Amino acid sequence: MTGNTSIEIIIAIIAVIFFIIGVIINKRVLHQQKTPIQEINHQKITELGLSKREYEVLCEIASGLSNKEIADKLFVSESTIKTHVSNLLVKLDAKRRTQAIQIAKELQIISF
Repeated sequence: MTGNTSIEIIIAIIAVIFFIIGVIINKRVLHQQKTPIQEINHQKITELGLSKREYEVLCEIASGLSNKEIADKLFVSESTIKTHVSNLLVKLDAKRRTQAIQIAKELQIISF
């Protein structure tokens, strides 16, 4: 054997080892138990009297957007978003945005 051939064999062995490790990791990731997707309680949304736009704003709040970012995304003014947030707080009986998100999760009207 020459020096080049032995280096090629070593590289091939390393490649096979990494391939096997990749297959093992892939199987573990694919076979992990997936968390069930939470169903949204649409009846509760209706019972609370949330408008479609208020619900959109609630979902954007839950994703961490500010009033300005929500306004830009929904193409409305920031004061309109403030009104929707205020209405949400009243309807969800919450004092703060974070509390509104927590209540919405408990009522299963937003996914997390």
